[in-house]
Amino acid sequence: QRGGPALGGRGLLALAVASGAAAWATWAVVLMPGFRRVPLRLQVPYQPSSPRQVANALALLRGRAGKTVDLGSGDGRLVVEAYKQGLRPALGYELNPWLLCLANYRAWRAGYHGKVSFLKKDLWKVDLSDCNNVIVFLAPSVKHPLATKLLAELPDGARVVAGRFPFPSWTPSSTLGQGLEQVWAYDMKEVRRAVQSSAQG
Repeated sequence: QRGGPALGGRGLLALAVASGAAAWATWAVVLMPGFRRVPLRLQVPYQPSSPRQVANALALLRGRAGKTVDLGSGDGRLVVEAYKQGLRPALGYELNPWLLCLANYRAWRAGYHGKVSFLKKDLWKVDLSDCNNVIVFLAPSVKHPLATKLLAELPDGARVVAGRFPFPSWTPSSTLGQGLEQVWAYDMKEVRRAVQSSAQG
């Protein structure tokens, strides 16, 4: 039989148990440490961005300049690509120490060690007032409080690019991709104008 002997019921059970144990170990060792000090409603599980998601996000920042940050930067791939595109300084905020190590390794492998930064900081506590470009690949549960923070802190010239899920109360300036690969761009001046108009109405 091509491909070797088929797994029996016992073999399939053993494979399922091993896969479950591996998934739990990954969570316990790699992912959970960054969640311990974060309120439950604001926790965001790590999910790496696909190459197409990264490309779409960076396409909506093409031609821009200034400080670029990724909130919840995970393994650092978006920050590295932002720097490669000429968006500088480029940095990521991430609480999980294992993901920070992975991000720094990715930057070193790309030849950008010391050129991009990954900081172990709570994104809710950082000051974003000097940021011109903000990348947000986070869960829907945090979009409402994050929208409040971004409105309060970002300058009018800033652009926010959201991946996977849009900001539900904002109208995007542009969008790219379909399905899970879709990304949305929001220009803060337009967002503020719409929010003020809505409040007055």
